Amino acid sequence: MGMRLSIIIPVLNEAEGLPNLLGHLVPLGGRDIEVIVVDGGSEDGSQQAALRAGAQVICGQRGRARQMNAGASAAKGDVLLFLHADTLLPPTAWQAVESAIRLGGGTQNYAWGRFDVRIAGSSFMLRVIGRMMNWRSRLSGIATGDQAMFMTRRAFESAGGFPDQPLMEDVELSKRLRALSRPICLADRVITSGRRWEEHGVWKTIWLMWRLRWLYWRRVPASELAELYR
Repeated sequence: MGMRLSIIIPVLNEAEGLPNLLGHLVPLGGRDIEVIVVDGGSEDGSQQAALRAGAQVICGQRGRARQMNAGASAAKGDVLLFLHADTLLPPTAWQAVESAIRLGGGTQNYAWGRFDVRIAGSSFMLRVIGRMMNWRSRLSGIATGDQAMFMTRRAFESAGGFPDQPLMEDVELSKRLRALSRPICLADRVITSGRRWEEHGVWKTIWLMWRLRWLYWRRVPASELAELYR
C-alpha cells in the first residue's frame, strides 16, 4: 500500500497567486495526494479562489504556525508537506519525497526534510541567497518554510507540531525534528518568489534576516522579532 501525501498551504490574502499555485498542485490530487488550503481570515477572496481550483479549504486561527497545525490535524496523509503560497514544487516532488522516506525506513520512522530552493526574481543576488540558504541548511540541519518542509506524521506529532509563535516557527520545529533524526536534504529545487526581497531591497532584507536569526539564537522572544520583521 502506498504512502499518502498531504500538502498543507497556509494563506492570508493570496487570491492573486493561488490559481497558479493550485493549477500546479491540484492535478496531482487523487488517491495518494491531497491539497489543503488553510485560510487565516483572508478578505480578498482567497477561499473562493482555492475552492474554484479544486483544493480542500479549511479555516484556522490567523498565524502561519496555527494554520499549519490546523491543516495537519485535518490531513489524512502519512506524510505532511508544508508549502508557502508563493512557492512552487518541482514536478517530481512526491516521487522524490516518497523515495527518500522509504530509504529512511518508511512512515514509521522519524523522517523529515526539505528541498533546495531557488529564489525567483531579477536580482542576481537572489540566486546567491538561495545557494547560501541551501548550504547553511545542509550544515546546520535547520530548514526554513521557503524550502517546503516535509515529514512523516509520526515525526510531526513527536516534535509537537509547529510552536505557537509568530515567527521562526520553522526554525524551532527543525530543532525539535533534528533531535529525532537528521533532515533529508533533497537537491530537487522549489521555486519561491523573491518579491519581498525586491520590494524592500535585497541587501536590506539580507541584513534583516540575519539580524533576526542572530537575535533568535540569543533567545529574544519571537513576539519581539515579529515586530522587527513587520
